[in-house]
Amino acid sequence: MALSLFSGRSRVINIVINDHSIRYVEMKQKNPPVPLHFGERFLPAGIISDGKIQDFDTLANILDECIDDWKIAKREVRFTVPDSLVIIRKVSIPEDVKEDEIHGYLYLELGSSIHLPFDEPVFDTVSLSLGNGKKEILLFAAPEKYVMEYSDLFKTVRLKPLAADISPLAIYRLYHQSGMAKPNERLLSIQFDLRLVSMCIFEGNIPVFMRHIPVELSKDWDVSLGTSGTQELTFYGEMNELIFHFEDIYKEINKLMDFYRYTLTQGKKEVTRILLNGDHPMLDRIFGEMNERFDLPVDMLETSMPTGSGVELPRAFHLPLGLGLKEV
Repeated sequence: MALSLFSGRSRVINIVINDHSIRYVEMKQKNPPVPLHFGERFLPAGIISDGKIQDFDTLANILDECIDDWKIAKREVRFTVPDSLVIIRKVSIPEDVKEDEIHGYLYLELGSSIHLPFDEPVFDTVSLSLGNGKKEILLFAAPEKYVMEYSDLFKTVRLKPLAADISPLAIYRLYHQSGMAKPNERLLSIQFDLRLVSMCIFEGNIPVFMRHIPVELSKDWDVSLGTSGTQELTFYGEMNELIFHFEDIYKEINKLMDFYRYTLTQGKKEVTRILLNGDHPMLDRIFGEMNERFDLPVDMLETSMPTGSGVELPRAFHLPLGLGLKEV
């Protein structure tokens, strides 16, 4: 099974599931597209951990309730593969391997000339360059077992999985569609969620390196219904605990930028811009602190996009919104 990252159809349901929530956006394909409906449901702890489904039956029951509430039964769905399961790697293969033969070649070379940190991957590729008898490709890979569990989950609840995607590509689509992309920039896209910080470096519109940092989730959060009709989290614990944890994450972000500059590109390239996105309830504070800490532009997506009902789409739905821009 190929991980279909770059194909799909229109008018499908776009679903993002992470360790703590399920979110969906339904799009009306116009120019620009309009989000018609959206919804979310927070998950109890332990049902999904590090992107891996731990309690399939409970998750299926919850998703089934969501489908009834959202009235999306029997629809086709795009979904994101959890960031913690995905790796991105540049690979060189012989120049004479044809485009329609790349997947077969990679399967033959897995475990010998091409090594991945898991067996039986599902993957997709993008060709980058030719030269010196070699073809450089970008390999996106995830463990097939866990990707298929999500596919099976959707089938169990009367949905039709159509295509899988990765969150950096979904966010970059929205970033580009919003007119924020700059020529020749090297963008560090940061998805700062409640339980995971995912970082991906783009050279132009190509994601070339990805890394994840687990977020230690405090129990001191209270769930309430917000004014937009979505659930909201409010922190009532010790603020110093969060501040210290944020500091550790900022240091890891800086280490990643140094690794890209000095190790991956031997001092030839460096990150020129940071794009911050995510569903963390304190994202505005994080944005302010990152602007103070890093000596390069830090931006957030500006997508004033009302839905079909006139309600502006909350920031936490940027990811399924970007997923909905696939092939638009």
